[in-house]
Amino acid sequence: MSEPQPVTAICPGSYDPVTNGHLDIIHRAAKVFDHIIVGVVVEPHHKQTTFTVEERMAFLQEALAGVENVSVEAFGDLVVDFAKRCGARAMVKGLRAISDFEWEFQMGHLNRTLAPELETVYVMAGPNYSFVSSSGVKEIASFGGDVSEFVPPAVAKRCHEIFGNGGGPAA
Repeated sequence: MSEPQPVTAICPGSYDPVTNGHLDIIHRAAKVFDHIIVGVVVEPHHKQTTFTVEERMAFLQEALAGVENVSVEAFGDLVVDFAKRCGARAMVKGLRAISDFEWEFQMGHLNRTLAPELETVYVMAGPNYSFVSSSGVKEIASFGGDVSEFVPPAVAKRCHEIFGNGGGPAA
């Protein structure tokens, strides 16, 4: 009997910015798969990013520094092409609400048509993160709210720099 091959999965997203909910999904996926590659979309077509790709990658790298089987890479092509390039056999996507499901359901079918060998695995957000989104964090920060309980410390600090009082207490 041959040795089982290690299974690599990707966790793609814009991560603008990374939230504690994203980190929860990545940590949980890291317990299931041998290697997780967090794929940061360089320039998402559906939205303008607040943070540069370098900042988004740095936030993730800092927040995931202690997780041995996780790495962070940027990509600017189709997610299925990125997955193939990484040798990934699975793609992990987090689901918070029905609206996430509708979008991910459509994308999952499109991706399966383009790359039937790539399995999409959906991980439900924990109850304490089901309401947290990157856009919600930016909205709160832009109006002076404290986002420190929703994002890693480096993100809260940067939000404070960008939005003034909106990032919470400056570290």
